[in-house]
Amino acid sequence: MEPADGHPTIQHCIRSFEPYLAANRRTEKPVIHISLNPHPDDVLTDEQLTAIGQEYMEKMGYGNQPYIIYRHEDIGRLHIHIVSLRIDEQGKKIKDYKEWQRSTAVCRELERKYHLLPAEKMERRESLPLTAVDYRKGDIKHQIANVVKPVMQGYKFQSVKEFKALLGLFHVTVEEAHKTIKGKTYHGLVYAATDEKGERTGVAIKSSKIGKSVGYEALQKKFVKSKQ
Repeated sequence: MEPADGHPTIQHCIRSFEPYLAANRRTEKPVIHISLNPHPDDVLTDEQLTAIGQEYMEKMGYGNQPYIIYRHEDIGRLHIHIVSLRIDEQGKKIKDYKEWQRSTAVCRELERKYHLLPAEKMERRESLPLTAVDYRKGDIKHQIANVVKPVMQGYKFQSVKEFKALLGLFHVTVEEAHKTIKGKTYHGLVYAATDEKGERTGVAIKSSKIGKSVGYEALQKKFVKSKQ
């Protein structure tokens, strides 16, 4: 689902995921996050990184899935992140039997094909601890924190709307809260769990209860950094 100007936003990407998520709400972890980390001495163009990401997804059985590939340098070396879905368009869960072993084999194959330096001792694939919140399991604050913190740290978004859409994949919503006391306005965020239909459920949790890293000021700084 691409906009007319050819520059998709997080909103467009999320909308591409929605029909798949709606087709199967039983799978506990419908979203898959992959990080492919070439050796620091490898020099790769954006086109090569894209090709590597696409071939990896094809060989792992996710080639027909909607997915996002983006480059990152937050750990001091160039690497790519891939976000996709474990559910196909018919609502069936994609087989992940021995996925780690298959991933390792595919990475070695791609190293040989693209003449990359061996990175056997480096972590080739890592899944962020992003498990969708289940309001029925309790300990909502802890569950929400385990989604909000990694999303704030590892993804780019330029508005509350985009941030909210991304959190929605993991059954979390966010709202801005504004309060004026003695003529001074204070800004904050509140997070809450959502049910299978995306409706807010349970008690909202102030960002201050989770930490400054997911508060209003941190979010505003994130918008600026993402735009840069």
